[in-house]
Amino acid sequence: MSKIVCPGQDTRFWDKGDIFDIECAHCGYAIEFFRDDGSRRCPRCGHRVANPRLSLGCAQWCEQAEKCLGFDPKKVKLVEYAEESLADQLIEAVKAQFGDDQKRITHALRVLENAQELLRHEAANPRIAVAAALLHDIGIQEAERRHGSTAPQFQELEGPPIARRILEGLGFAEADIQHICRIVGSHHTGRDIDTPEFRIVWDADWLVNLPEHCARADAGCTREFIETTLRTATGRALAIERLLSPAAHNPLKEER
Repeated sequence: MSKIVCPGQDTRFWDKGDIFDIECAHCGYAIEFFRDDGSRRCPRCGHRVANPRLSLGCAQWCEQAEKCLGFDPKKVKLVEYAEESLADQLIEAVKAQFGDDQKRITHALRVLENAQELLRHEAANPRIAVAAALLHDIGIQEAERRHGSTAPQFQELEGPPIARRILEGLGFAEADIQHICRIVGSHHTGRDIDTPEFRIVWDADWLVNLPEHCARADAGCTREFIETTLRTATGRALAIERLLSPAAHNPLKEER
């Protein structure tokens, strides 16, 4: 993902008021927004919340906006995505499966957000990628129950049957179910699958886990891990931006 960074979009040039909290109208959770976020999905309840203070600044008229943001704000409908209805149905299924396990619901939602960001730049079937992103860890509770462990091999064993049940209930085609279940059954090991949709889910999951995984690593080791582990150009660029760029240590964020 190649970006032209300008003062209007570089968070180093923003004021404190450009990063703020918006309360979710559905559950009251305080969601952190940047001024140019069109919407965010609530990590507690899963509802998508529009940014009432959306400001794209110079990107609204700049000819380089698409290169800078990765999308053309004059063309892209920011608040709604084509896959939103599908995502909402899957989120309800994930919440029903995980019950009061908010930690795992939140993780699934964060992976979904990353997958949707990757889908803006990587060619893949959004129906497959969105479903697999939300369902990738769906077998973790069953792994604990049956094996007393959340080890990768048990998650990959127990996840596909649960994913299949959910997908069949939502009317997915058999070919899509098979593809999604292969991703769910390989999301830790990458065994026997390397489709564009798998690569998006792999990177979306790692983008959530990288900060903790690399917490004690220096910049060189972190960069090397990103370059050798993530599987899409966009995923690698996002990881470097989030973990290694000056904006990753923006005092505006750290003060919050």
